[in-house]
Amino acid sequence: MKERKSRTFRRRIIALVVIVLVVASLGAVYFIYGNRPSSGSTVTKVLLRTSMGNITIQLYDDMPITAGNFKNLVRDGVYDGTIFHRANSYMIQGGNAVPKGINVATIKDELPNRHSNVRGAVAMAKTSQPNSATSQFFINLRDNSAMWDSNYSVFGTVIAGMDVVDAIGNLAKSDETLSQVVTIAKAEFIL
Repeated sequence: MKERKSRTFRRRIIALVVIVLVVASLGAVYFIYGNRPSSGSTVTKVLLRTSMGNITIQLYDDMPITAGNFKNLVRDGVYDGTIFHRANSYMIQGGNAVPKGINVATIKDELPNRHSNVRGAVAMAKTSQPNSATSQFFINLRDNSAMWDSNYSVFGTVIAGMDVVDAIGNLAKSDETLSQVVTIAKAEFIL
């Protein structure tokens, strides 16, 4: 009887040690990798730290190609140091990786849209050709759904910092350039 209690006690101790090791391992992984998710992660919020203030974007889970592309580019640091290079009365555009010497492969359009190009919506920019989006994205300053929903895949929305988006838009000149350089210092995942 005493021997059976001793074996049960040892098993419980071993189980407890295994649980502690698993929890410690997970903590170590989080400490080492921080909040940088893998491409299969469910993290859906991205913070853009810009020279004019922060913008927080909620990515849509039902847009796996465009949101997945954006997540991969954030994870790889592609957006760090890029600029918002274009703005007008209806959107601001940024994320061009070419000046950094990075060529991003094109992705397939996710059309028809599941979401609309309304104020605050984030969509992939592209050329006039289908399936030509790479790293550039735009944020809508007004409701552009009537003219853009059939062409530009919406993959997220601004949930904080729309005042920063508006301020960047207010820097627009008549040729759609900005009156000052607005840099994305860092794009990072947040919880």
